[in-house]
Amino acid sequence: MSAASRQGSVSPARRVALEVLTAVRERDAYANLLLPALIRRAALPATEAAFAVELTYGTLRRLGHYDAVLAAASGRAARDIDPPLLDVLRLAAHQLLATRTAPHAAVHQAVDQARRAAGPRAAGFANAVLRRVGEADDAAWTDRLSAGVTDPDALLAVRTAHPGWIVAELRRALAATDGPDDLARLLAVDNEPPPVGLVALPGLADPAALGLARHPLSPVGLESAGGDPSAVPGVRAGTVRVQDPGSQLVALALTRARPARAGERWLDLCAGPGGKAALLAAEARIAGADVVANELVPARARLVERALAAVPGDHPVEVGDGARFAARPGAFDRILLDAPCTGLGALRRRPEARWRKRPEDVAELAALQDRLLDAAVTALAPGGLLAYATCSPVVTETTERVHAALAAHPDLVALDTAAVLEAIAAGPLTGARRGTAVQLWPHRHATDAMFLQLLTR
Repeated sequence: MSAASRQGSVSPARRVALEVLTAVRERDAYANLLLPALIRRAALPATEAAFAVELTYGTLRRLGHYDAVLAAASGRAARDIDPPLLDVLRLAAHQLLATRTAPHAAVHQAVDQARRAAGPRAAGFANAVLRRVGEADDAAWTDRLSAGVTDPDALLAVRTAHPGWIVAELRRALAATDGPDDLARLLAVDNEPPPVGLVALPGLADPAALGLARHPLSPVGLESAGGDPSAVPGVRAGTVRVQDPGSQLVALALTRARPARAGERWLDLCAGPGGKAALLAAEARIAGADVVANELVPARARLVERALAAVPGDHPVEVGDGARFAARPGAFDRILLDAPCTGLGALRRRPEARWRKRPEDVAELAALQDRLLDAAVTALAPGGLLAYATCSPVVTETTERVHAALAAHPDLVALDTAAVLEAIAAGPLTGARRGTAVQLWPHRHATDAMFLQLLTR
């Protein structure tokens, strides 16, 4: 039987979406990296590509919610449903409850996918369960699932499809930042598709010449008008890059906190996949500084090399544990440590992260963050600048790590990062100050929830 015959009448968008869901479940793939590649491989036309994006990201964002709905409709816990079949059911549940897909089309195609994934009996099971799912709309299912739930955080978790522990961590993080505790708004924004942010690398691309809207905060940031960003001039050459504006502000805070001197040595300690490294290199080229990038994972190091190829000059990419830079005391004038973290600040872009991460991950990552911070402080020249950043607002990964570093290194000083960034940003950073640090928020600043603290010795 040919591949086309095996796929039957299942639409290309559904096939691509199911392939991504399977890869996320089986090998912890990143949907935001895999999906564009599969869309290109399948040569999906624009309408099918948009449908594949909605199916994939929409299903992954509300995975826990759909699992609860499917459990109620089937009488089985999600963990007791064959995983390949469960992926099919999740995809169909999203179509039935959150899109305008005709119910008969969603069920028919899911039954076809279920048959191919798990056999004829699975097809019958899928048909029965999905017809029960379709008997009520999403609001009715949400009311049913939240009946009797009285704890405010638990209720928000059910109603916004977030794990309860993440809701609690985000409430704690918001309470630590100046500004209102607008948790419900943050959780709602987490479930919305984010705009595509672009960066025009300084000295290599002119943002004013691209004809796109400027980001309200990043002086080098643009907002895509929609469609394939590779159609924007400069994207294929790498001088214009897809990048969240929060990441842009983190890099610019390090490079523009004070004038750079020619000959300075800069280090991007955890550089993969290379977006911030490219912006650092563009800024270093203007200042006459040198940049070294480091990445632990070889495959991600290759992505860094590709990102840096767009910036003229020699930008070495080293592969290895960033902690080894402790063996180079005082070697670098400016260091960016965008530390490995839970990534809970980028749930709009990485929807699977909320279901992939666990509470115990926070403590494990905090130990790694401390180790990398210690190495970065040692590698920093006296009077140099160190930017500690995470794509997470979790207090344990942010301010607590900074306080631990200050306690461990008496010569380390925290700079007023909010004042530095306010002088760089194109607009006001309302509600971003967290003591001497900055905490950006998607619902306040239209960025990922990036944390940043500038330090010096």
